[in-house]
Amino acid sequence: MPWVRRAHVADVEATGAEAVVCDLEKASLDDVTEIVRGADAVVFAAGAGPGSGAARKDTVDPFRTESNSGDEVPVRYATSDAAERAGVGRFIQISSMGAGKPPAPGRDEVWAAYIDAKTAAEEDLRRRDGLAWTIVRPGRLTDEPGTGLVRLAPEVPPGSVPRDDVAAVIVALLDNPGTAGRTLELVAGETPIRSLVGEE
Repeated sequence: MPWVRRAHVADVEATGAEAVVCDLEKASLDDVTEIVRGADAVVFAAGAGPGSGAARKDTVDPFRTESNSGDEVPVRYATSDAAERAGVGRFIQISSMGAGKPPAPGRDEVWAAYIDAKTAAEEDLRRRDGLAWTIVRPGRLTDEPGTGLVRLAPEVPPGSVPRDDVAAVIVALLDNPGTAGRTLELVAGETPIRSLVGEE
């Protein structure tokens, strides 16, 4: 049941899937929980998108819970919170190469905000005991046709990867819960996806 932009609904439904339009910047936690309830897994691949400013990089999924005392409360993440509440155990987070460490010097503030947001989301996910999570950090995404050949490991050299191959890796990871608890970087390579992810 993919959450999509309205422009993509017909494409999703053409595959036989049910499309749900959900604005994560406006939806409540209860809304998101009901959407994911009954799912076998959640794949989080949303982002602010190209052309958005630095401030919006941190508003797509995070939210702050209310405090009766007025004290500062930690940021929560709607999708992973919803998955836990709905009892959906498997969770795959699409992050980015470069996450997990400070942005490289000289990069613009929008890129730095993007990396900081991805890093924070990863750190939140690692603290959750109720989810069998896997984090995927793709390199630069391209629209070239997928080849089914990639490099997938905890650390790989910087590079690019077709969106088709990212999708194929996600499917393979969903089929292999033994990859839970791992953070994997992904770029184009020479090894078939299934031989890297493995079969259960």
